[in-house]
Formats: sequence, structure tokens, C-alpha cells
Amino acid sequence: MKINKNLRLIVLFREILHDRFNLEEDKASEEEIIENVKKGIEFRGMNLWVLIFAIFIASIGLNVNSAAVIIGAMLISPLMGPIMGIGLGIGINDFELIKKSYKNLGVAVLISVITSTLYFLLTPLSDAQSELLARTTPTIWDVFIALFGGLAGIVAATRKSISNVIPGVAIATALMPPLCTAGFGLATGNLSYFFGAFYLFFINSVFISLATYIIVRFMKFHKKEFLDPLREVKVKRSIIAVVLITVIPSIIMAYNIVNRTLIEKNAQQFIQNELNFPNSQIISRKINFDSSRVKIEVFMLGSPVEASLLELAKQKLPKYKLKDAELVVKQGVSEGSKVDISALRAGVIEELYRKNEEILKNKDKQIQLLESQLALYSQNQFNIEEIAKEAKALFNSIAELSVQRSFVMNFKENKIDTLTIGYVKFSSPVSGTERRKLNNWLKERTNAEKFKLIIN
Repeated sequence: MKINKNLRLIVLFREILHDRFNLEEDKASEEEIIENVKKGIEFRGMNLWVLIFAIFIASIGLNVNSAAVIIGAMLISPLMGPIMGIGLGIGINDFELIKKSYKNLGVAVLISVITSTLYFLLTPLSDAQSELLARTTPTIWDVFIALFGGLAGIVAATRKSISNVIPGVAIATALMPPLCTAGFGLATGNLSYFFGAFYLFFINSVFISLATYIIVRFMKFHKKEFLDPLREVKVKRSIIAVVLITVIPSIIMAYNIVNRTLIEKNAQQFIQNELNFPNSQIISRKINFDSSRVKIEVFMLGSPVEASLLELAKQKLPKYKLKDAELVVKQGVSEGSKVDISALRAGVIEELYRKNEEILKNKDKQIQLLESQLALYSQNQFNIEEIAKEAKALFNSIAELSVQRSFVMNFKENKIDTLTIGYVKFSSPVSGTERRKLNNWLKERTNAEKFKLIIN
């Protein structure tokens, strides 16, 4: 009997989950979905001009360090189309769709890089701002954003109704800024920026395509059928080859990103915990990945730190899983030493930003504490003027009245109780009946579970 009851509960729970997470509701037909995705793949005419204009806007945004301008460019960017087309093509076994998507994605990437390169060659502003630098090195969070953004995008694309999800996905996954950053790298001759930005774009594209494939298979789209078995085998082999060529490098890259993210986190913890010396300030910190070796560079100003203390700090590197890392600590600016002024300036700004962020967090905590204490204090107060007027109307001989909620320690039960205390002073003697009436009225008026009346 108990087993049957448990089975019914499981079935009911499954039905509730199915009802809540059902993707069939408001779903467009497969033909309509595929047709809509195909429309966004082609880069010619309007799409091409919109892409060029969006690239110019994004490049200007990166150049002047304006997040709002960059977001605006991403909203009008049509780059998502061919990337989703690749995932859809793999999901429905359509090699022609995959080829068309790759071809158009290649055209879009080439035009984007050429456009942004031309802009950065012509612009008088040549400094790399923070918005641009953020697109030179992908992190594990970029992978997650691309994956979940792609999932949201393809789910929205399968709906009958028009949704604002696609523009949101375009902003979140940020496909366009890396291509503009790659153009900046070419224009300034900085190949590390170029390859880093392309690295980020490739990772984003692969995981958006992967997300599209997952949803297409989850929703059981019909695969393309071939009348010629030999043709079908050839197409399947081609798709597998394309998938392997794309996925294997992306898996290696994703692993490297995860590894790099963990190393950077450990290095930051090491710097924060072990290089915190009195009368000395860390101005900039840089973590370099040269081949298989990690190099941690720290620039400090203030009182010089003794070599023995730095050596002790180096010995603690294995504790942070940085056994093979090299630590380089630069102190002050000695005569003849070469200092990267731009890197130093960026480090100072970064340190100031970090410290201001910590100060703001502490202030936010203090404000929250004060607000909670104020709320608690407010809860313990009564509108004494209003209660006094009502009490005086009912009991004319009252001369003074006070009502206050207090906390009392109950030692017997080892807990704190809430007690409402009323204090009354009469102008003339009153009977015991009047006192009891006043006690009951005040208890009811203050809605107190525990009430004590003190009469003077």
C-alpha cells in the first residue's frame, strides 16, 4: 500500500515537472524553426551592411571605453545566425546547411576583422582601454556564458511568438567585441591581442553551436533522410569530421581556460595572503603563462621588503598549488630600471578600484546592519501619542502613560522572550477593577502576547 502511494507521488511529481518544463507549448513547427534559422545565416545585402555598421559602432565603443555603445552594437549584430545554423545542421544531419553556415560565418568574420582593422588604423585614439583588454583573454565564465546563452537563444528561436531573448543572448555572449579587438591587434601589430580575441570568439562560437545541437536533439527534430545510402554515409562522415575538427581544439582550449582560471585564482590568493607587508603597497600584479611555466610579477612601492621575507613567501608557493611558478617582486623605481608606465598606471587604477570596491562592500554591510537594527527598533516602538489619547478618553484619571516592548532573558528555558511593559501614573486613586480593565485594554491594544502593567 505504501509502495503504491510512493509511486503515485512520483508520477504526480513527474507530471508537475513535465507541465512546468514542457518545451512543446508555444513551439513553432520544425519547418518554420529551420526556415527562421536559415534566414539569419545569409550575409548579403542588408545583413552585410548592418554587420559593417555594427562593427564600426562596437569599435568606437571599445576605443572610447563605453559599455553602453558596445551593448548597442551587439544588439544590432547579426552574428548569431550562422553559429546557430552550424549547431542546427549537425543536429538534423544537414551537411549543406553546415557548409552554408561555415561559409557565411567565415565571410562575417573576415569582413568584421577588416572593418575593425581599418577603423583602428584611422582613429587617433590608440590606447587599449579596459573594455578592449577584457576581450583578449577568455575565462571559464565566458565558456559558461556562451553555453547557457546559446541554450536560451535556441529555445527562444523555437517559439511562435517573437521574443527579446535573442538580443539578450547577443549581449551576454559578446560575439562582436572580440572580433573588433582582433582588428585592434592587427592595426597595432599586437598579435597577442589578435590571437587572444580570436580565441575568445572561437570558444563562444563553439559552445553556442553545441547548445543549439543539444536543444535540437532534446526536442527530437527529424534528421534529414537520404534516398542514396552511400550519400548518407558520406554526409555522416563529413559531419563527424567537421565536429571533430571543431570540438577537439575547443575541448583542449576549454581545459586550458579552466586550468588558467584556477592558477590565476591561486596566484591572487597567494599575493593577497603572503605579500601583504607593513608600510608597503602592491601597485600592480601580473600573471604570465610562458609555455608550461607560470610567472607572477608584483610591483611594490613603500618600505623595501627584506629578501629573507620574500624568500619565505616563495617557499609557500606549493601551498597554493604553484610549485613550479616563478615569483618576481619589483620594489620601487631604481635608476636605470625599465618600467612599463602604461602597465604601472593600469595596475594603480586596478588596485584603487579593488580597494574602493572593498570599502564600498564594508560600507554596504554597515548600512545593512544599521537598517536591520533600525527596523528592529521600529518594531519595538508604539505610537504612544495615539495610545495615550485613547487611554485618556477611556480612563480619565491617567496622568502619565508609557508603553515599551522589551527583551527579557528567561533563564529557566534559556531563551530570550519579548515582553511589553506598560507604565501608568494616576492623578487620583483607582479601584482594582479599573486597573484590571486598563491592563486588559493595553494588552489588547498593543497586541502583546506577554504584558506587564506597572502602576505608580
